[in-house]
Amino acid sequence: MVAPVRARGKLARVMVGAMRNAVVTGAGSGLGREIARELAGRGYRVHATDLDPGSAAATAAELGGEAGSSALDVRDENACRVLADQIAADGGLELWVNNAGVFFSGEPWEQGAELRRLMLEVNTNGLINGTLAALVPMKATGRGHVINVVSLAGIVAAPGEVNYSASKHAAMAFTIGTQFDLRLAGIGGVRVSAVCPDGIWTPMLEDKLDDPHAAGSFSGQLQTAEQVAHAVGKLSAKPRPVTIVPRWRGPQLRLLDAFPGLALRMLPLIMWDARRRQKRYKKLIAAGKWPPRGR
Repeated sequence: MVAPVRARGKLARVMVGAMRNAVVTGAGSGLGREIARELAGRGYRVHATDLDPGSAAATAAELGGEAGSSALDVRDENACRVLADQIAADGGLELWVNNAGVFFSGEPWEQGAELRRLMLEVNTNGLINGTLAALVPMKATGRGHVINVVSLAGIVAAPGEVNYSASKHAAMAFTIGTQFDLRLAGIGGVRVSAVCPDGIWTPMLEDKLDDPHAAGSFSGQLQTAEQVAHAVGKLSAKPRPVTIVPRWRGPQLRLLDAFPGLALRMLPLIMWDARRRQKRYKKLIAAGKWPPRGR
């Protein structure tokens, strides 16, 4: 009876050794925590990071097994590089998900320099810091995948969310451009992808149900964190440059982006409908009819 136990122990060590390492930023709550859960379910050894070390540790504790956690301010380029090197030294860095982000709605001329700077530093520079940190060990091994959680606000200008949208447009350009440069450099085994979800029902939007400036986030099909995390999981298995969630929103918004004059003429109707949907979601949520059960 001793031999089978040893065999199982050896198999377990082999399985742990073969696990792929993944880093998820902003994993202490909301979408980041759901992404961590999704990737753990797909066999990744997840390292959860967050500005709040306690929330990151709670995510890792929930995942159990070999999951790890640490505090990380994505605005700190050196901290991102140190973490990437540490994970790479402990079995290699297979996947890095830049999820950390901040959102503030409002008219652009009403938002001060400090608020604008914060969105750019986290949503743009933080994403760049994480990507470049992950690329160092990934390029060295010739394989790896960076997934950047952008937003539909990175595809089309979002009224009432202009400064946020500007930070996401920059993130989108960096993501796609970096993939282009990797290909031109002949580094085919390393991929960089963007995930652009519609509005997501997370703490980021929970206090925006009465905010008319945030109506654009409710203008399409509000997503659950689980739905978007599942899309990230699928993307990790089958990389592609851009994934839009839900898919039908892509052509719709790209059309408006391609014809800004048309979008400007339609703007009153678009925002009226967005506000209508926002109010409808508020009623559904208050009645306990949304999000759907099991999500």
